[in-house]
Formats: sequence, structure tokens, C-alpha cells
Amino acid sequence: MKRYSFLSLARNAVNYHKDWGQAWRNAEPRSEYDVIIIGAGGHGLATAYYLAKEHKVTNVAVIEKGWLGGGNTGRNTTIVRSNYLQDESVAIYELARSLYETLSQELNFNIMFSPRGVLMLCQTEHELRAFKRTAHANRLSGVDARMIDRAEIKRLVPIINDRDDCRYPILGAYYQPRGGTARHDAVAWGYARGADDRGVDIVQNCAVTGINREGGRVTGVETSRGPIRAKKIAVVAAGNTSVVMDMAGVSMPIESVALQALVSEPIKPVIDVVVMANTVHGYMSQSDKGELVIGGGADEYNNYTQRGSFPAVEHTVTALVETFPIISRLRMMRQWGGIVDMTGDRSPIISKTDVQGLFVNCGWGTGGFKSIPGSGFVFADTIANDRPHPIAEPFGLNRFAEGRLINESISAAVAH
Repeated sequence: MKRYSFLSLARNAVNYHKDWGQAWRNAEPRSEYDVIIIGAGGHGLATAYYLAKEHKVTNVAVIEKGWLGGGNTGRNTTIVRSNYLQDESVAIYELARSLYETLSQELNFNIMFSPRGVLMLCQTEHELRAFKRTAHANRLSGVDARMIDRAEIKRLVPIINDRDDCRYPILGAYYQPRGGTARHDAVAWGYARGADDRGVDIVQNCAVTGINREGGRVTGVETSRGPIRAKKIAVVAAGNTSVVMDMAGVSMPIESVALQALVSEPIKPVIDVVVMANTVHGYMSQSDKGELVIGGGADEYNNYTQRGSFPAVEHTVTALVETFPIISRLRMMRQWGGIVDMTGDRSPIISKTDVQGLFVNCGWGTGGFKSIPGSGFVFADTIANDRPHPIAEPFGLNRFAEGRLINESISAAVAH
């Protein structure tokens, strides 16, 4: 792994980093690999990193049709939490959250993890009852989260509207103090450098156009840069998973929709926790640059757009203004959209398939960023050992045929 002394850092600062090494190689695809990972987002890069580090599988290519981290990894709102309802969900998300805590040291790359706390407002009696249920379930699972009252909410979020006569009164909140945020592109870059240092090839601008099969097993992929043979293929293509899996003749129980977000102009610090308000359908945090990062629910219709839209922004901001009146005076600086895979039970798929050598990791919906380290860790183990990791096993494709759904439609909250 590349490390630099203080003198080296100072010298490179003076000479405009002319001697600064590349963080990862821009690899040319070889003719054959043990494992091909389709998708160089956070999940794909983390999978490659843990394959190499934990399982010594280094003859690996991560293939990306665009640029590294150019999909959902760079198009989210960076929230990290694990206070889901079902035990299976808590296991994977708490693994990810705990890995985030030491990921900067693990990768020797500052991912800017900020355990500032995540606060989920209760603005109706129904929400209050639902989150009390989640709190009891999480306590049994050992998650550090608790219900808090309006006075503590006001202390944590001074800008919140807690008047008795407001349209959406604050009845309480579910608070996970060790949740927070991280720098999304830094997570991708850190995993990319770590995987590259261990011999993994990261191949950008290489679109997969077909998945080759012989009988009941995969043999490789067709790409825009020629065919590549492989013993195993792992599909981690976020919003395009169903399209890629269709190349192998596998139909996926997912739909793709856009998830939109925006940031305001930068202002002085006004909020140092993440606040999610399901009743008004919005959530907000403040970045290190001072921007308010704002998001809401996913689009209601299937689409593959990566653009924002003014109706969605207007809906989200109009609702949030009721709870945070000061944002009515801010200007929007930029907006964007990402494509997310949604399953019927709002839980992911981490699975082998009926096609030998073909694996899939998808369906994270709006919870993809927070799960990256845990997802990559258990998926790498599943690929390397050709059987589900114990934490991944409940999230297999067969659960839909068997009726073993992991319903997280409530605890998924607004969108994150």
C-alpha cells in the first residue's frame, strides 16, 4: 500500500504533486480471470477488496461501463445507520456500520466518517408506536439506539419547529447516536486503491454486452473491449442489475426507479445530526462544506434517469419547510438523481443463482451506501466459498419463491 512520509507530502505539495503516484491503475482487461465483478461502485469495489484481502483471491477484474464510482455511489446522501426492524437487516447493516468506524484506518484513506447521530422523527401517533416497536427489537439485537423526547430533540436540533400548534407536531424520535455520514466518493476511492494494491484489475469504460454460458454455468462475458473468460461472475450493477442479469437468462424480482436529492447553498453550521422526517417525507443533514443535503422518497414510476426534477424537489422542500422553517430562505445549488433497485420487501438480494458461477448483489433500494462495507464483506465470502455467508443467507433469491420475505417497508423510513 502506498504510504508517504511528512517530508514526501511536503515535497509533493511544493512541486504540485508531480511525483504523486496514481491511487489505482487504469488496467487493461486480460483474457481470463478467476472472478469478474460487474460494477465498480462501492459494493463492487468492496467485494473485490475483501476477496483479495480476506480470501487471497486476487485474479479479479472489476468491470465498469463508465467511470469508477460514477453511479449510485456518487449519487446518494451518504447516510450510515443500522436501526432497522428485522434481525436479518440489523445483522448486515450493523456489520457495515461497525466496519465504517475503522474504515479510514483499514484502507489508509480518509473516508471522513462522521458518527454525528441519526434522528428519526415521530410526527404522528402511528410513527411513535412503530418506532417504539423498532426500539424494542433493536435493543434485543444489541443496537445502540433509543427513543428520545421533544426536549432532547430540540437540544440536538435547535432549528426544528417544535411548536404545539405546528401542522406536524414533534412527538418524539428514534435516535442512533453512532449513526452518521461518510464521504461517498472517498469510500469508493479507498476500496479501489486497496483492491488495486492487492492485484485486482479495475477496468473502466468497458461495458458488458453479454454473459456467456455453457450448459448450466457461466464461462465469461462479452464487452465493448472484447470477450473475457471467467470462472465466476458477480453482478453488482445497482439500478441496471435486471438488465445485466437478463443477459444470463435470469429474471430478477426488482424494479428500477430514480431517487432524487439536492444541496443548498453553503451556510454556517446549523445542524450537526442527520434528521429524517417520514411524515413530511424528507430528510436533511449538513455537509462539511456547509451545504444542507436534502432528500425525499423515490420516484413513483419505473425509470432509469439520473437527473433531478423540479416537481420532486418542490414536493420534498415544501414538506421540510414546515419542520425546518429556516430553509425557506435558502437557494438550491444543485440537484441530481440516482437509479435504485427495489425489491418487494425492501430488502437486498445477496445470492448465488441457479446458474453455476453466477452471483448477484442488488436490491438495496435506498439503503445502498450505508451497507457498502458489510455487503462487500459477506458477498466476497459467498463468492470465494461458493455458499452463502451466514449473514447473507436470509437474503437469497429463493426467499421470494418460498415466501420468506424480510419486510423493511416501515423501517426503511423516508428513503434512507
